[in-house]
Order: sequence, then structure tokens, then C-alpha cells
Amino acid sequence: MRLSFLEPLYKQPGPFASVYLDTSRDAAIEDPDAAVQLRWRRLRDALMSEGADRDSITAVAGTVGSDTDVPGTHGQAVFTAHGHLALLDELPAPPARDTAHFGTLPDTMPLIVQHAPGIPYLAVHVHYGGRHSTDATGTVRIEAEVGTWPLTKVTPGHRLDEEIPVADWTRAAGEIGRELEGHARRIDVETVVVAGDVWARGILVHRLPAALRGHVTTVEGAGESEPGRALLEHRLESLFEGHLAAHDRALLDAFLTEQARDGAFAEGLGPTVSALQRDRVKALFLNNHPESPFRLWAGPEPVQLALAEQELRSYGIREVSEERADTALARALVGTRAELVVVPEQKLWLSEGVGVLLRYADPPPRA
Repeated sequence: MRLSFLEPLYKQPGPFASVYLDTSRDAAIEDPDAAVQLRWRRLRDALMSEGADRDSITAVAGTVGSDTDVPGTHGQAVFTAHGHLALLDELPAPPARDTAHFGTLPDTMPLIVQHAPGIPYLAVHVHYGGRHSTDATGTVRIEAEVGTWPLTKVTPGHRLDEEIPVADWTRAAGEIGRELEGHARRIDVETVVVAGDVWARGILVHRLPAALRGHVTTVEGAGESEPGRALLEHRLESLFEGHLAAHDRALLDAFLTEQARDGAFAEGLGPTVSALQRDRVKALFLNNHPESPFRLWAGPEPVQLALAEQELRSYGIREVSEERADTALARALVGTRAELVVVPEQKLWLSEGVGVLLRYADPPPRA
């Protein structure tokens, strides 16, 4: 996963207020606005106890709960600095718990994790309930959405919605397929998920361009979706659970290859920090442990991080702060343009929850 979406945040000077809040608006909540404000008041007190300035708190207060147009369960990540909104992002799922932090660096890892696995996909729902014949009356309705999972839960992708007379469906399916290919090509779609009437969807699938047809997965059931949410959301949830995007799978395969031959890889917090200091990291692999106790020391620049304060001091760095390890690692990844792969422990267990694929291996020692 590339983290370029965070570059504008790190170009701003801190300190930062970082807030993660459940802003769900679903049928289970009687008064969602009141619930959001109650949660925010608790977090406001936490920010004040950490020394947040009044302007930063005011900036957060003016933003939390602003996502009234997003239905269902979700959350918000809000970052402010010096009284200004630095970044706002909708979370596809509510945070495991509401949190607020005020410090030198923004707490971005929970946001990054919610962007994973970042699978580019095309979802298609073929609506038809009539007789399975092209001489039948009625229409076939096509709903389609191109997006990146799971962000399309809260940030809709490009949508297509058309109705075609059944008599024209065989011909029109080919035209629809070519239109879908054009949209899919823009984000390099790797999975095409098709639901709906078996007969009508079968005609569409067989007329899709070969570039899409080879990536088709059909799913059963009506596939109904809540307005304002991702098309086929619940089907996609089941399909993509535990999966990595193809690009991340390739990075993981490369890591495992280097690990097997003791090549261009490192594992554990110390070796990972050392590699980041020298800008040698191509991709960092993370077992997500939100409650991890590991801490690092950080200076003003992304690669200025260390296990001990004295190490940074020895380099002549005066402004240092102790940070959560994942907070410092996230800034280093963005600053060095390295990638991140959030990988379940079942797929790859990492010492201290972290490992890296290096840009190049150490040269062999001289004889």
C-alpha cells in the first residue's frame, strides 16, 4: 500500500491533535448526533489533559460529526494543528474504541490500517426477474461501481446505472461490457464481482472484454445494498476478508523469497529502524497490534528515529520526542516513500510485529 495520501499531512508542522471517533448513523442509534457529541466530549477532555491548545480543540469540535450524509456504521479520523484542520478522512468501520492524542507527530497508523487491503474492484448487480428469453417483455437493470475496497463503504466510487429492454439485452451487454472496461482500466481493477439474475448476468459475463472476463467472480443472493453505501457491500465483505491486494501479495512473496535465502530483508523493531534510518526500505510488513507497548524516539525528520534517546542526541539532534513505535514508523514510511503491507499473523508472523523488504541487500563480507 502506498501512503502518498498522507504526504500533505506530514508537510505541516506539529504538534497535532489526532482523533478517532465512531460517527455511525444506523437504525440501532436513536439520536446519532447526540451520541457523537457525547463521545466527542470525552475525547475533548482527553486532549485537554495532554496539553492540547484551545484552537486545536476548537478545530476538532467544528469537524467531528460533519459526515451526516454517510449512512450506516463508520467513523471519522480528524487531525488538526495550530487551530487548523490538517486532514479529515472517513473510516469504513468505526474505530475499535474512540481515541484522542495530542503530540509532536500525528497518530496515523489506525487510519492507514482502515485503508487496507486497498483492493481495486468492479462490482456489478444485474437486476432482472422475468422470463429467461430475449423475446420477453420488461427490462434488465445494471448497477455497477468501480472502487477500492474498503474505502467505497464510505466514499462511493464511479457508478453506472442503466436499464435495457430485454429484447436488446444480448446486443447491449457487449456495449455495457466495453463501458465497464474503460472505467475499470483507470484503477487497474483486479476483481470483477457479479451478482443478480443467473441468466441475465451470464449473458453479460460472456460478453465482457477478455481483460475483465478473466477476473470475474459470481456471487449468489440478491446483493441488495444500503443507499449511499458500497454496491454489494456485504458480498464484498465476505469475499475480501483476510485478502491482500495483488500488489501487496507480490511484495509479500518477494519478502518471503528474501527471507528464505537470508537476503534483502530484516525482521524485528531494531533492524527495521536501522534500515529506515538509511532509507533502505522498499516495503514494511506489519502485524497490526493497536495496543503494542513498543516506543521509539523521533527527531524532526522522517528518518530520525531510534530505539534510544541517546542515539539521536549523539547525531546532534536536539529536538527529540518519545512516540508510539507505529506513529514514528508511519512518518518514516511516508517520508521515504516506502510501502506498507498490513499482514495478518496467520499469513506471516513477524518478530515484534514488524519486518521489511529492503531495496538492496548488504554486500557480502570481504574475505
